[in-house]
Amino acid sequence: MNKRTNWDDLKKEMTALSKDDWDEIDLKVKIVGEIINARREEQLTQQALEKLCGVKQPMLARIERGETDPQLGTVLKILRPLGKTLAVVDLPTDCTAGNQ
Repeated sequence: MNKRTNWDDLKKEMTALSKDDWDEIDLKVKIVGEIINARREEQLTQQALEKLCGVKQPMLARIERGETDPQLGTVLKILRPLGKTLAVVDLPTDCTAGNQ
Protein backbone atom coordinates (compact mmCIF):
# COMPACT_ATOMS: atom_id res chain seq x y z
CA MET A 1 0.00 0.00 0.00
CA ASN A 2 1.35 3.42 -0.94
CA LYS A 3 2.14 5.89 1.80
CA ARG A 4 -0.06 8.98 1.64
CA THR A 5 1.79 12.05 0.55
CA ASN A 6 0.96 15.71 0.80
CA TRP A 7 -0.62 17.67 -2.04
CA ASP A 8 2.56 19.58 -2.99
CA ASP A 9 4.55 16.34 -3.36
CA LEU A 10 1.82 14.77 -5.47
CA LYS A 11 1.68 17.82 -7.76
CA LYS A 12 5.41 17.52 -8.47
CA GLU A 13 4.88 13.97 -9.75
CA MET A 14 2.10 14.94 -12.16
CA THR A 15 3.46 16.63 -15.28
CA ALA A 16 0.81 16.13 -18.00
CA LEU A 17 -1.55 18.85 -16.78
CA SER A 18 -1.70 22.42 -18.11
CA LYS A 19 -1.49 25.53 -15.92
CA ASP A 20 -5.25 25.97 -16.31
CA ASP A 21 -5.78 22.39 -15.12
CA TRP A 22 -3.58 23.05 -12.08
CA ASP A 23 -5.38 26.31 -11.32
CA GLU A 24 -8.73 24.47 -11.36
CA ILE A 25 -7.43 21.65 -9.17
CA ASP A 26 -5.86 24.10 -6.71
CA LEU A 27 -9.14 26.01 -6.42
CA LYS A 28 -11.09 22.82 -5.76
CA VAL A 29 -8.57 21.74 -3.10
CA LYS A 30 -8.84 25.16 -1.42
CA ILE A 31 -12.64 25.06 -1.40
CA VAL A 32 -12.77 21.56 0.07
CA GLY A 33 -10.07 22.49 2.58
CA GLU A 34 -12.14 25.49 3.63
CA ILE A 35 -15.18 23.26 4.13
CA ILE A 36 -13.18 20.85 6.29
CA ASN A 37 -11.58 23.63 8.34
CA ALA A 38 -14.88 25.44 8.87
CA ARG A 39 -16.64 22.22 9.91
CA ARG A 40 -13.88 21.45 12.41
CA GLU A 41 -13.82 25.04 13.74
CA GLU A 42 -17.55 24.74 14.40
CA GLN A 43 -16.85 21.35 16.04
CA LEU A 44 -19.35 19.65 13.75
CA THR A 45 -19.28 16.03 12.71
CA GLN A 46 -20.25 15.19 9.17
CA GLN A 47 -23.51 13.82 10.58
CA ALA A 48 -24.25 17.12 12.32
CA LEU A 49 -23.44 19.07 9.16
CA GLU A 50 -25.79 16.79 7.22
CA LYS A 51 -28.64 17.87 9.50
CA LEU A 52 -27.79 21.53 8.95
CA CYS A 53 -27.27 21.55 5.19
CA GLY A 54 -29.27 18.58 3.89
CA VAL A 55 -26.32 16.98 2.09
CA LYS A 56 -26.02 13.33 3.14
CA GLN A 57 -23.04 12.34 5.29
CA PRO A 58 -21.65 9.83 2.75
CA MET A 59 -21.58 12.61 0.13
CA LEU A 60 -19.88 14.96 2.60
CA ALA A 61 -17.25 12.27 3.23
CA ARG A 62 -16.66 11.75 -0.50
CA ILE A 63 -16.31 15.50 -1.03
CA GLU A 64 -13.86 15.83 1.86
CA ARG A 65 -11.79 12.92 0.53
CA GLY A 66 -11.76 14.44 -2.96
CA GLU A 67 -13.55 11.46 -4.46
CA THR A 68 -16.31 13.48 -6.12
CA ASP A 69 -16.69 16.80 -7.89
CA PRO A 70 -19.79 18.37 -6.30
CA GLN A 71 -22.11 20.71 -8.11
CA LEU A 72 -21.94 24.39 -7.24
CA GLY A 73 -25.35 24.25 -5.54
CA THR A 74 -24.14 21.44 -3.28
CA VAL A 75 -21.06 23.42 -2.26
CA LEU A 76 -23.23 26.45 -1.47
CA LYS A 77 -25.62 24.31 0.63
CA ILE A 78 -22.65 23.02 2.64
CA LEU A 79 -21.03 26.42 3.11
CA ARG A 80 -24.12 28.33 4.28
CA PRO A 81 -24.54 26.72 7.76
CA LEU A 82 -20.78 27.09 8.22
CA GLY A 83 -21.16 30.86 7.80
CA LYS A 84 -19.36 30.82 4.45
CA THR A 85 -20.12 31.49 0.80
CA LEU A 86 -18.26 31.74 -2.49
CA ALA A 87 -17.28 34.99 -4.18
CA VAL A 88 -16.41 35.73 -7.79
CA VAL A 89 -13.28 37.85 -7.99
CA ASP A 90 -11.17 39.18 -10.81
CA LEU A 91 -8.21 37.07 -11.84
CA PRO A 92 -4.77 38.62 -11.90
CA THR A 93 -4.15 40.06 -15.37
CA ASP A 94 -1.56 37.37 -16.18
CA CYS A 95 -4.29 34.70 -15.83
CA THR A 96 -6.93 36.16 -18.13
CA ALA A 97 -7.71 34.65 -21.56
CA GLY A 98 -6.10 37.50 -23.50
CA ASN A 99 -2.75 37.05 -21.78
CA GLN A 100 -2.25 33.28 -22.01
